[in-house]
Amino acid sequence: MPEPATIALARRLYDSNADPAVSKEIMSPDIVWDITPGFPFGGVYHGYDSMMNDFFGSLLPGFESFSAHAEEYYATDDDRVFVVGHYHGETKAGEAADARFIHLWTVRDGKLARLLQAADSHVLRQALNGASTR
Repeated sequence: MPEPATIALARRLYDSNADPAVSKEIMSPDIVWDITPGFPFGGVYHGYDSMMNDFFGSLLPGFESFSAHAEEYYATDDDRVFVVGHYHGETKAGEAADARFIHLWTVRDGKLARLLQAADSHVLRQALNGASTR
């Protein structure tokens, strides 16, 4: 059975390690990026530029590296994709963190149009504050 197009779209993002060229191609310019409260820089960001500049522009400077690793994909019949996985980050201070996440994507007109994220915010906050998470 072929993979649903919605899963293929989401998989492309994670397989590219969120490459900005891929992200810009497969995300809607008016994407809604909804990050769980308590997560570093959590909140709702409206539009691709706000997601890149306001969210990632605030989050990534605290990390030497940060990535999202998808482990499971589930599609619904109404253009939604659930992705279960984990973040891995290495802070500038040398702390490592692994935090589980679930992403609920909404696909509209063949593009990722909305992300609703839930994640283990505490682990990442500890790492950014210099506390070991291992």
